[in-house]
Parts: sequence; structure tokens; C-alpha cells
Amino acid sequence: MSSEKKIRVLVGKPGLDGHDRGARVIARAYRDAGFEVVYTGLHQTPEQIVSAALQEDVDLIGLSCLSGAHMTLFTRVVELLKENGVGDIPVIGGGIIPQEDIPKLKKTGIREIFLPGTPLVSIVDWARDNVMPRYWVEEKVTNQHRMSAQSQISQLKRRRLSDGTRKMG
Repeated sequence: MSSEKKIRVLVGKPGLDGHDRGARVIARAYRDAGFEVVYTGLHQTPEQIVSAALQEDVDLIGLSCLSGAHMTLFTRVVELLKENGVGDIPVIGGGIIPQEDIPKLKKTGIREIFLPGTPLVSIVDWARDNVMPRYWVEEKVTNQHRMSAQSQISQLKRRRLSDGTRKMG
């Protein structure tokens, strides 16, 4: 396995919003930047998005909403991640989101919001600066043979620093 691990991103379109051009553009930007991308398609429930994130072992979830249901849908994804024990997976959002909703979304656990017109390089750079591949953390733990079994289990739970980066031990 190469020493450079790719960040796995899930791009999801929760709700009944039928416009996915922006989500596809973002997915392509991540792919072109060397990320592994999972695109769930249109009309996904928060439950389907979280299920896909768990199955695909993603490092980041990007949600897009143009319908105005962002407060309900984005918040539900964060709640479901916590319920499934993976609340440390960062969730970002984009779409038509009023400025006054951004602090509310961040308070619920959405890490960042990108509005229309945000340069693609800014979105990709944010992920590079704030997300560490989950399997890199797990592989590093596995390679530390001197650790006790209990310590290895503790390491695999991946904790986040206040700035969102993962740390070992």
C-alpha cells in the first residue's frame, strides 16, 4: 500500500431536491484532486446517506441542498452519525443556504458551509486541511506492535482535536 492515503468523500443530495449539477461538479473536483469519491445520487434520505457512509468507510460527507430543507436534512445526518458511533466524520454542506442559517448549522455539528460561487480549490483545500483518512489512522495503529490490545482499541476509536484533525493516542 502506498504511503499516501486518499481521503474518501461521500457527496450526497438529501431530500426531494432534483438539481444535482453543483454536487456533481464538487464530486468531480474532489476526484480530480486525487480523492476517492462516492456519489449517492438524488433523492436520498439522511438514513440512506449515513448507511452509505458507513458501508464505504468515508472520511468526509458533503451534502448539497437547494430546496430549503437544509436545517432538517443536514442536522439529521449529523444526528444519525452520532447514533451510529461515527460522529467524528466531518459533515460539510453547500447549496442555497441563507447566511443566518450558517451559524445554526455549525452549532448542530456541520463543520463548514460552502455557498454558490465558492472556488472549487477552496473546497478541496478545506478538506485537505481538515480531514485525515480514517484507514491511515487504523493502519498506523496496527503497525505499532508494542501497544497493548486495550490501547489499540482506544486508538481505533479516533478522537478529534478541537480543530477537527484526528490524533493518535
